[in-house]
Amino acid sequence: MSKIHTALKESAGITSGSAASGEAVLSSLDKKLIAAGVAPDTLAEAHSLKKNNGTGFFDHLIRKKTIDEIQLLKVLSEHFGLSFWPELPMESINIDFTQNVSIQYLKKHKIVPLITSQDSAIAVNDPTNFQPVDDLRQLLKSPDLPVVLSSQDAIAAAINMAYDMSRASAKDYFEEMNEAATDDLISKIDETADLLDETSDAPIIKLVNLLVSGAIKDRASDIHVEPYSGNLKIRYRIDGILYDILNLPHRIQSPLVSRIKIMAKLNIAEKRLPQDGRIEIKIADRLVDIRVSVIPTAFGERVVLRLLDKTANILMLADLGMHDERIKLLNKLIKSPYGIILVTGPTGSGKTTTLYAALSTINHPEINIITIEDPIEYQMDGVGQIQVNPKIDLTFAAGLRSIVRQDPDVILIGEVRDRETAEIAIQSSLTGHLVFSTLHTNDAASAVTRLIDMGIEPFLVTSSIIAIIAQRLVRVLCPHCKEVYVPDEETLANLGLDRSVLQKNTFYRKNGCNLCMQTGFRGRTAIFEIMIVDDEIKKLVLKTSDANQINELALKQGMITLQKDGIYKVLNGITTTEEVLRVTRSLNRKDDIVLEA
Repeated sequence: MSKIHTALKESAGITSGSAASGEAVLSSLDKKLIAAGVAPDTLAEAHSLKKNNGTGFFDHLIRKKTIDEIQLLKVLSEHFGLSFWPELPMESINIDFTQNVSIQYLKKHKIVPLITSQDSAIAVNDPTNFQPVDDLRQLLKSPDLPVVLSSQDAIAAAINMAYDMSRASAKDYFEEMNEAATDDLISKIDETADLLDETSDAPIIKLVNLLVSGAIKDRASDIHVEPYSGNLKIRYRIDGILYDILNLPHRIQSPLVSRIKIMAKLNIAEKRLPQDGRIEIKIADRLVDIRVSVIPTAFGERVVLRLLDKTANILMLADLGMHDERIKLLNKLIKSPYGIILVTGPTGSGKTTTLYAALSTINHPEINIITIEDPIEYQMDGVGQIQVNPKIDLTFAAGLRSIVRQDPDVILIGEVRDRETAEIAIQSSLTGHLVFSTLHTNDAASAVTRLIDMGIEPFLVTSSIIAIIAQRLVRVLCPHCKEVYVPDEETLANLGLDRSVLQKNTFYRKNGCNLCMQTGFRGRTAIFEIMIVDDEIKKLVLKTSDANQINELALKQGMITLQKDGIYKVLNGITTTEEVLRVTRSLNRKDDIVLEA
């Protein structure tokens, strides 16, 4: 038994020579806790709880909010002579223990083994609950493994990550099976007469679970199940790019799709019409909402699952990737008393994320914010959120009519899809409401043209819209493996840059490592184009709806284009020239790129 462990037991008053000595040690801890701000009454309650239940002493102190958890752990660290690790080395952790130790056991006792090449220890949250530590040492066959203190959140995150990494992937599941076993799996699937029986068919359930958990582990936003003449292809969309994950025999397509449809509460007998549904699952501590889209194709039903992590934190404006000056400009715009702010871009370009970042900035008790969306992608306290439901005629337009009778100050409309929704949004903005919404156009200037094409009068457009923001998402270079290089003349010419820019700026390109799945990228950031609808642009819109002319005027007034914003991010080592060209090349802008020395 280690000296630290012996001291731990003595400190808890368990193995010391007499009960009196144990009480004396505990009394000294009580004094330290009272000095740290714990009320004596709360301390007495905690002692009573521990006497009756054996545990819960420190949890009670934290629940009563008489002491912060980190402050408590520092007191315990000093008293018991144990190291306090506010952050755990999760990237280099050895996960072999997941084969022998139950995840429920670790979560129940709030302990996790940290076996690394440098420092190894058992992280605990309650140093007096030492029996699980003894048991864990025996299971790991490491009797001298030291104990360290850490927070409940850090321990839970380490446990979840370890078991998430140890979970087999769908690819491993099939690669580990020999050909005979695979044929046996398929034959079991084919023998199922009633499709409803597939809910108890373990192989298919396991396959779907592995596909979803693997997508979440790999940070995928979508799962594509694509049937072809001879095979079934599974693809993940990670950071906006599709990657082939798995090729399966075509015979698995029907039961696999049926299993997904059962989970999404769709009609499994209907295979001729498109269907849309939703699945809500929990993986570790994450709540994930899955939108399911099924369409019939020549070789069977094709399925796309859109994964929405409902536990993801809502970003603030500063997290979106904007320059400080543009953040100040946007802060000013979103505090306007009335008008419409449109965010434009293709599907999956982060429009909703930007709008929620704006809402989180102005979300205060004195402001009434109501949203109508399809679907509700983020949940925000203090905001009334309405889910569109066409089956009961709750459309954007119908919901919007009711919203304006709820005395809102700010309204968020998920998307302006038709003339009716656009008209009600404009009327709302003209009667003293600030309206946020999205539109599918290529750039900011094209949004004006699109609204007029919908049938909105130009004078209504100019009197209601105060700003239009166009955006795209570019992949961020992996900070662990990106490498410096010198771009060639053609690359610089495509970006409209001169070679002189190389004198004071460094260019990076992707490489690839295990942390970024050999892609060279990890995560995404946005590039923006903000067009302020001022008096000059209003006059032009009343004369013409030509997007090119509107864009030229906006450029003369200093609008920074998507490509120009992308170039700044290239020069700051955030992304690559190829990424910027990939998302902006189709715009074919001829604006001059002027960069500060």
